[in-house]
Amino acid sequence: MLRELLRPDWLHGSTLADLPLQTLLEREVKALVLDVDRTLLPRHRSSLPEAARRWLQMAKAQLPIHLLSNNPSRARIGSVAAQLDLPFTTAAGKPRRSALRRVLQQLDLPHHQVALIGDRLFTDVIAGNRLGLYTVLVKPIDPDGLPCRQDHLQRLELHLARWVGTTLG
Repeated sequence: MLRELLRPDWLHGSTLADLPLQTLLEREVKALVLDVDRTLLPRHRSSLPEAARRWLQMAKAQLPIHLLSNNPSRARIGSVAAQLDLPFTTAAGKPRRSALRRVLQQLDLPHHQVALIGDRLFTDVIAGNRLGLYTVLVKPIDPDGLPCRQDHLQRLELHLARWVGTTLG
């Protein structure tokens, strides 16, 4: 069971800014739920890297987007959401499902038509998989919108997932 929960549907080898939106659309994804810290923003930053901003603007023109963060700071996450006029949820408690369920009720779509995109296996991917969402694991982002060189946490999570027998792409 844990093996399946830790397996993202798409293990993307780069950041959100390099994620081909067309591939999601071809998979009939109709809405996006996005993690914030290290998926959209580098650590301790509140302005989006330009590459992430461009991707979000392009995605927002085609799909509803909701920001879902475990970060409890409504001011920080809210300022990010305000930059693109997006709805957001803070203190989500991922991998618990309650906050994500509320977001899904608002989206009013079949769960398999919603993609959850994040940089963490043990929070983002597990939460999405527990509710049948299409899960995408991306590399953490640095201030320039490039893959973060200091992604020790993600590497550790991938190693642990393989150790419990999860097959990763």
